[in-house]
Amino acid sequence: MLDKFMTLADIDGVELDSETTFADLTTLRIGGSPLVTVHCASSQAAIEALTVLDDASQDYLVVGGGSNLVVAEGPRDVVVVRLDFEDIDASVASGIVRAEAGAVWDDVVALSVECGLGGIECLSGIPGNAGAVPVQNVGAYGAETSDVLTQVYLYDRSTRTASWVPAADLELSYRYSNLKFTGRGVVLAIELQLTTDGLSKPLRFGQLTQTPGERRGVAEVRAQVLQLRRSKGMVLDPEDHDTWSAGSFFTNPIVESQVADSIQDTVRAARGDEDADRMPRHVVGGSASEKREKLSAAWLIERAGFAKGYPGADSGARATLSTKHTLALTNRGEATADDIVALAREIRAGVQKAFGVTLEPEPIWLGVEI
Repeated sequence: MLDKFMTLADIDGVELDSETTFADLTTLRIGGSPLVTVHCASSQAAIEALTVLDDASQDYLVVGGGSNLVVAEGPRDVVVVRLDFEDIDASVASGIVRAEAGAVWDDVVALSVECGLGGIECLSGIPGNAGAVPVQNVGAYGAETSDVLTQVYLYDRSTRTASWVPAADLELSYRYSNLKFTGRGVVLAIELQLTTDGLSKPLRFGQLTQTPGERRGVAEVRAQVLQLRRSKGMVLDPEDHDTWSAGSFFTNPIVESQVADSIQDTVRAARGDEDADRMPRHVVGGSASEKREKLSAAWLIERAGFAKGYPGADSGARATLSTKHTLALTNRGEATADDIVALAREIRAGVQKAFGVTLEPEPIWLGVEI
């Protein structure tokens, strides 16, 4: 199988690996074998390898931390590309941070915080590598990559060249960029503009502050975010099956305000005023007559009857909701892709039936679909 890819092995900085599986590469620990895994030790090696693959019209998938993938079992007709270059440079004076695509994202955050730079402390503990962060405009606790991203070093698949591309050209929005699902290109490095005063971005998430808009020391906020994420099983731990997940499996739905009103009325009738009044709903845009609001997918899942750990420890299920957070679908140790997909379908159908809202999965699907 390796013979057809031997020209890749002639590239300086490229190594071929025929042993690694998607179960080895993903945080869900599921999935079969790619045709080959191509390790690239530098951005130039990656450009040359990607060019060879594109010229051959060979399907490939760039895999970093593997925290956003659901992959079918069995042989997969795809090449995995690994970007194994990971330098991080942070300027205390300017607040500019540059990270190569293979850098572990939380290492980028940790170094920035150590340097007293603010803006990404709320994104602490998120698994994956720096190159993936702009692709889905990673966000958490009221912060998004788009708040600080200035440009990306992008391999353009149409021209087979790489250049720095302004963040404005990526059409960043909630969990979206025009790199996601489009095959436009591959991020080889990112640049961020952070603040230099040692303070966080203005906080607005209730679990971090009771005074919306306040700013606190970046190290303090990072520690608080990591504690919150650990309590939800969202910081990777090989010994904890609650972290064998793809993180937040569904995106928070954005609906018209009248739809949010209807959902709140349904909850009020079923669960009473107190619970209904706690329903998270945040205006995200639209005209005065057509406001749109972001709802909490986890909150909807719970009100649709799915508790943490569903379907329960005694069910014998190989895939369950996390026992710490209902937005994570987890592999309890022996799950297959079919187990994860079946649970995802059940959760989505339950929310649809209860509230008329279709949850959209966040991970990339390979060989399977919801």
